[in-house]
Amino acid sequence: MSKGTLLVTRDGPVATVLLSNPGRRNTLTARMWREFAVVLAPLAEDPDVLVVIIRGDGEDFSAGADISDLKAILHNPDNGLHDGGDVTAGEEAIAAFPKPVIAAVDGYCLGGAWQVAGACDFRLASDRAVFGITPAKIGIVYPLSGIERLVRLAGPGAAKYLLFSGDFVPAEQALRLGLVERVIPQADFWTDVASFAHRLAGRSQLSLQAMKELVDIIAFVGTEGAGHSGRNALDQASNRWQEEMAAAADPGIGVRAFLAKEDPVFTWTGPGRTQANITDDSLQHEEEAR
Repeated sequence: MSKGTLLVTRDGPVATVLLSNPGRRNTLTARMWREFAVVLAPLAEDPDVLVVIIRGDGEDFSAGADISDLKAILHNPDNGLHDGGDVTAGEEAIAAFPKPVIAAVDGYCLGGAWQVAGACDFRLASDRAVFGITPAKIGIVYPLSGIERLVRLAGPGAAKYLLFSGDFVPAEQALRLGLVERVIPQADFWTDVASFAHRLAGRSQLSLQAMKELVDIIAFVGTEGAGHSGRNALDQASNRWQEEMAAAADPGIGVRAFLAKEDPVFTWTGPGRTQANITDDSLQHEEEAR
């Protein structure tokens, strides 16, 4: 029996993580869930990797967690996570990745595979994509982390419909429910996904990583409902990124390129790595432009 694996390829600043379990619709084995943290850690540290795409090997994204491994996957005591076990550990490794992550969903995205897609920053679907979240069909309680992301994206009513019924929904319905951000004709899908990824790679990584963290705090920690602790977490993160911006060259580079009507070539590659400040000359030009 194939145990499956995660494969990594590179196209310049864009890395692709391939869910590969040939002949089994890329079902996610215990080994594959554990590999997410192992595979993503070096990509997070590599300054030349700016964007990650997660996709399936072949015609499907993934048919979900491997049923034959399900008990071990959901209740692995080695990772200290009994609610979702290896699934939750893999999902959280994706969610914690500091750079933009795109789920490119073609074909089936079922069961636990939604937790992979849901943990990404964007979900781009081909028009032949099909989504289904099926715990009620096999008598399990879906991991809390996956339910939380589903509710935040689709709302409680749609989340209950998907979880209770286990119905498969096509890409256009998934778009209406809020599961995906875009549906793309299959003929153009991979070209459009690559184009979007490279477009993000050309943006300021300082801007993208800061805004990713701040949006995620607002969405998953909250400010009002979480009370003082939520507001503190948001304020601390915002202050830290403002300090990082003040020490970075990207704002000056962006201003100069804007005024010259040129494409900027940003240099920030990670916290503390760029110390050049915004130049006085750049700020003077910005004031004159106003």
